[in-house]
Amino acid sequence: MADHESRSQVALSFDRGTLLLTGPQPQDLSAATESSVWKWDARVGAWRCDAVHYAAMRSALSRRFGTRFQDCLPAPVRVSWPKQDLPEPRAEQREALVAWVRAGRRGQIIMPTGTGKTEVAFAAMAETQVATLVVAPVRDLMYQWHRRILATFGYDAGIVGDTTFDIRPVTVTTYDSAYIHMDKMGAGFGLLIFDEEHHLPGRCRREAAILSAATMRLGLTATPQRSDGLHTDLDWLIGPVVYDLPFKHVRGSTLADFDVVRIPVALTDTEQATYDQCSRTVRHFIMSRRKELPGYSWQDLCKEMGKDPQARHAQKAYYLKQSIEDRAAEKLRVLEDVFRLHYGQQTIVFAGSNAMAIEVSKRFLVPSILSHTPKRERLAVLDGFARGEFTVLVANRVLDEGVDVPEAKVAVVIGGQASTRQATQRLGRVLRRSGDARATLYEVVCEDTKDVQRSRKRRRTDAYERTVHRRV
Repeated sequence: MADHESRSQVALSFDRGTLLLTGPQPQDLSAATESSVWKWDARVGAWRCDAVHYAAMRSALSRRFGTRFQDCLPAPVRVSWPKQDLPEPRAEQREALVAWVRAGRRGQIIMPTGTGKTEVAFAAMAETQVATLVVAPVRDLMYQWHRRILATFGYDAGIVGDTTFDIRPVTVTTYDSAYIHMDKMGAGFGLLIFDEEHHLPGRCRREAAILSAATMRLGLTATPQRSDGLHTDLDWLIGPVVYDLPFKHVRGSTLADFDVVRIPVALTDTEQATYDQCSRTVRHFIMSRRKELPGYSWQDLCKEMGKDPQARHAQKAYYLKQSIEDRAAEKLRVLEDVFRLHYGQQTIVFAGSNAMAIEVSKRFLVPSILSHTPKRERLAVLDGFARGEFTVLVANRVLDEGVDVPEAKVAVVIGGQASTRQATQRLGRVLRRSGDARATLYEVVCEDTKDVQRSRKRRRTDAYERTVHRRV
């Protein structure tokens, strides 16, 4: 009986984002694969592991059991492109694709914003010709991928997200929709493309990679690092870094040369007095709490604000501080001077909040794009900016990552996070090369506030070397 069991069929199948393995005895399984990834599921009488291990498990089981091994996962369909309207790749794009192919078509490609990561992805899709799922951070980028796939390959891709569930051999989706639905579509794709891959390691979003059996994976980003350190998980979720293009290698060649100008401004007397009072309120509350609870933090304050009036008062003071930093009157004055200096030039203004973006839009009668701006309005605004119908565009965070922005050579940052990723992405919005035109990014910072610390942190990148400091 034992001999019969040892010679029985060994079958591997896909089940709701996991792999099911039937047939092998525990001793056979430990000899064949890394047994720690498998867990016995008594409900179905089979071994189970996450689908992300499919490529490694298929290879190991085939070597160990030979003809007894049966792979029951459906093979991803082949894709025949109606057309391939791909531009001639630049040297760095060819190098990136070759490095990815040599690494077994699994890995991360890190290239500065504006150097053509999307074109590398399209070259990978043309090279593999297999069912592909493209995962993007937000709906705008999902639809942008859809439009570009249609223009490049003549292929009308499916969409999963934004109330649509239309799966086709080539499909675009968002990270949130991908991890929600991957248990149903995780066996259908041979290639996963993660745009702005640094979003993937989040606690839920990583399920988009874990629940998929795709053997080929490509991650794209300009800024892989995360403050929580979880970017190291990308090595097993996608694959190792196979190509990393330093910013300095493309400055002035593939990308336009540029200047970064930091302009410090001061709060008005009234703003400064209110700011200082708010700072004292927050500091006094936290210090008083730490006398009783030494480890008391801002997170603890947020937890208490629903039941403690003093905590709520301190939180309101904190947000008022942020509002003063973000919407300082001097920032608007400097912004007016920059508009005059670059009159007639396409200019993008990056605000730190929706409120400031709206204020700039109303004061200077220029269009804005915010997170809640309807899709049709966003496209109309970007199209009008591209045609030169207006020369200034204001945004909060919606243009930080990936969204194709019409050509501009001037950007003004009047608020933002203490994030080198955001700083690099915003700079990249004005670095697409156009002849010998030089780009300029202005960073307007309130002195004697937390705005200074955020500015220092986000400039800790080689893209912000040789920053010029000016007063206006």
